[in-house]
Amino acid sequence: MVYDFIMQHYGVEQLFNILYPVNFVLAALAYKLGFAKKLPILKSIIVYILLAIGIFVLYILFIVWSVASGGSPLPLTESLFIICLVLAIYRIRLHLQRKGRKTT
Repeated sequence: MVYDFIMQHYGVEQLFNILYPVNFVLAALAYKLGFAKKLPILKSIIVYILLAIGIFVLYILFIVWSVASGGSPLPLTESLFIICLVLAIYRIRLHLQRKGRKTT
């Protein structure tokens, strides 16, 4: 869905320039919501650099899959969005549950 929208409105020339930053931001948000611990700044920088490299590899596989399958890409951006949504709901419920325990 996102892939088709970008291809219709911006073309293949802007595909990487739009999808890579969106996927990186969504992956960083998923990391922060679900897995991040408090780390020193240098270790955090290393984690985000490795995350950027991992998203780049996923993006390359995304492109190769769409070319090999004849134009039907994997739903990478949509999956990351759903992951972020589920983790945000989990964090909100956890926060409300902890807040409820403190008041009683």
